[in-house]
Amino acid sequence: MKKVLFFLLVLIFSSYAKDNEVRKVVFDLRTGDIKKFENTINGIAKHIDYYESQFKTLKVVIVAHGDSYKFFLKDLSKTPYKNDKELLKKQKLLYERLKNLHDFYKVKFEICKLGMEARHLDISNLYPFVKPVYSALVGLVEWQNKGYAYMPIF
Repeated sequence: MKKVLFFLLVLIFSSYAKDNEVRKVVFDLRTGDIKKFENTINGIAKHIDYYESQFKTLKVVIVAHGDSYKFFLKDLSKTPYKNDKELLKKQKLLYERLKNLHDFYKVKFEICKLGMEARHLDISNLYPFVKPVYSALVGLVEWQNKGYAYMPIF
């Protein structure tokens, strides 16, 4: 009886391991539009949950550049975004959503260092879970070469 039970457990776990496939996506985030940004980050959590319900894993990386820098800054007061009323109103909520994506869903965030320097944005002003990379191009190429599907968000 123990052998049969052991065999069934091995069969179940090997079946689960086979079905627990990993999917990978890298988002090329360029938008400065708050509604698009909110839709994107809300959708990421829903899609990770969907894949888990299918016994699969979705790994997500976001590479930010273009007009999206403003969503990853702790203090907007000394930036070009200091007068963006809608952003100022939603900044705390957006931070909480991003932190939740990082902490709970294991989403990785990278940001273009060259673009930040060109806009005179201080790297020390980034949220602690956002990693600066040399450029968005370098980040996107690296993740795509690791098998991550490319998804642009303009």
